[in-house]
Amino acid sequence: MKEVSFVDCLFLGLAMASFAAGTEDKSDCPKLCVCEMRPWFSPSSVYMESLTIDCNDLGLFSLPEKLPLATQVLLLQTNNIVKVDMPLEYLANITEIDLSQNNVASLNDVHLGSLAQLLSLHLEENLIQELPERCLSELANLQELYMNHNLISFISPLAFQGLRSLVRLHLNSNKLKTINKEWFEAMPNLEILMIGENPVVSIENMNFKPLSNLRSLVLTRMNLSQLPEDALTGLENLESISFYDNIFPEVPHSALKNVKNLKFLDLNKNPISRIQRGDFVDMFHLKELGINSMPELVSIDSFALSNLPELTKIEATNNPKLSYIHPNAFYKLPRLETLMLNGNALSALHRITVESLPNLREVSMHSNPIRCDCVVRWMNMNKTNIRFMEPDSLYCVEPPEYEGQHVRQVHFREMMEICLPLISPESMPGRIKTQNGSSVSLHCRAFAEPEPEIYWITPSGMRILPNTVSDKYYMHPEGTFDIYDITENEAGLYTCVAHNLVGADLKSVSVEVNGYFPEPMNGSLNVIINSVETNSVLLSWKAGPGTLAPNIKWYTMSEIDHPRTAFTTRVPSDIRAYNLTHLSPATQYKVCVEVHGIHYNHETKCLDVTTKGIELAVRDTEKWDAAVITIFGVLLATTSVACLLIYVSLRNHHLYGQIRKCESKVALMPAEEKSMNFPFFTKLWFAGKGLPSGVEVKATVINVSDNAF
Repeated sequence: MKEVSFVDCLFLGLAMASFAAGTEDKSDCPKLCVCEMRPWFSPSSVYMESLTIDCNDLGLFSLPEKLPLATQVLLLQTNNIVKVDMPLEYLANITEIDLSQNNVASLNDVHLGSLAQLLSLHLEENLIQELPERCLSELANLQELYMNHNLISFISPLAFQGLRSLVRLHLNSNKLKTINKEWFEAMPNLEILMIGENPVVSIENMNFKPLSNLRSLVLTRMNLSQLPEDALTGLENLESISFYDNIFPEVPHSALKNVKNLKFLDLNKNPISRIQRGDFVDMFHLKELGINSMPELVSIDSFALSNLPELTKIEATNNPKLSYIHPNAFYKLPRLETLMLNGNALSALHRITVESLPNLREVSMHSNPIRCDCVVRWMNMNKTNIRFMEPDSLYCVEPPEYEGQHVRQVHFREMMEICLPLISPESMPGRIKTQNGSSVSLHCRAFAEPEPEIYWITPSGMRILPNTVSDKYYMHPEGTFDIYDITENEAGLYTCVAHNLVGADLKSVSVEVNGYFPEPMNGSLNVIINSVETNSVLLSWKAGPGTLAPNIKWYTMSEIDHPRTAFTTRVPSDIRAYNLTHLSPATQYKVCVEVHGIHYNHETKCLDVTTKGIELAVRDTEKWDAAVITIFGVLLATTSVACLLIYVSLRNHHLYGQIRKCESKVALMPAEEKSMNFPFFTKLWFAGKGLPSGVEVKATVINVSDNAF
């Protein structure tokens, strides 16, 4: 960089010295061209006034025969030039030549000569098809080379020999199918490489290893779906990389972990479906992250952005399916100041998410379908210093009573502290078509307070919980459901259920394999009343495969004493029984179960049932009470008799022991004392047969408290 600065200073002096000469040579200005002093910036952004010869857009077929000797910038853009036959070596101060938008087909036809002071050469938007060996070696001090938007399909391994001073190279928008690391061995000082919009089949390991000083790499629109682990190895000083508009299904984290000094990462417009934990591991110097305009992005999962101490800005805007940011998605981001989330499908931003960012200053949430309920209460509680960008564009979409109102106009006291889960309709489609042997990921996310739990129901009715392991299925903790090596046996309806203590929400998606989807059989719905009580009815049903979650409706039959009232509930598709409670005694009800098929067909079965009357219930209760009393009476009598027998037996043992003690003392006692110490039960002991053995009995405490069972 010191050499570059010296060159810039040198040309600054030359520019000042040549000002008078430029004025004198104005008579030498080519016809129709404009010759004047104009501002000019060197490749290292040093400003100077330079004599500029502007021959743009004049329809020229060749260069003017004579140019002013003091020319520093020569502009020949948008002409019909095919060849440069006359070398320009007589232009000792020339620093920039612009031949863009001409008809140059081969660099062998461009003879510029040895131009020691030339810093920038523009050849973009020509018809160049290849770069032969040492094609620009006479331009030893060239720092910027623009070859983008040509037809280049071949570059010789030695094409850039002699260009050791090159710091910027644009090869984007050509026909290159491979990248050869030998190209870059001649450019050890290259800092900026743009090679996107080429039909490169793949990027190989060590492709950019010679570019140890590269600071910016642009790999846009190359149809890249993956990067090998060592594709970016050797780029120790890389600060910025752009993967804009590729086809990455996930963040190429294995390759990115090798660029330790990365500061700016552009992942915009890639079909990445989830930002996951570990995607940005060890990026300790990352400052800005762009994840905008991603058509398939559904969620930013827990700890997806973790331990990034220098990150100051996250842009995640205009993602039509981004409906969920986990409350703990951002962790240890002490310097994050700006969070751009506008134009997504977010119904809420959790309070915990914001509280985890101590330095957050501004948030953009406008143009999202905000659900004004418990999850966003914090926005209106005035307990944060965060500034919401464009607050006038932040509207409530749900619930209906707040639709169209500004979020900040709904008082937090009007919102409940807890609320039902809501599965975003944008998080998963209604139907997926796939082929045998492929894998499918279904994404289900829901906001609620308390945070909901999620599980999936397969077409067979199997309930799959988080971290369940099987050969065919795996459910991630955040709600993503993976189906592996899919066959027609896995075709059918899959239902996601999100539930908390308030209630549940569910959404189904049909998976069609090779055009096959199981159709439910007609008349497959069967409803049974299992039991009838005074205030409740238990019913169960069985439906065919491929049916959505059933709706249950019950209402009283029209009677004078019981006005008609109707109730409806929806239950998950893996539930096969439901208990109707809070019913009126001795009342006739009609109970209907309705199931819908994926193809909009539906089936309904209704049954009439009458709850038990109070008198019947009392009689049944009395019968049970009498039976219970009788049983307890028998048990009590049996227990009493057993206890009495045990008591008598133990008492006899005790008295016998007393008699033995008294006999040992008879000779020492007077007659009167003998008669006083023998109890009258003594005769009973000797009336029995044999002598019982001694028994030791210890007291036992019985716990009869409510929680002892």
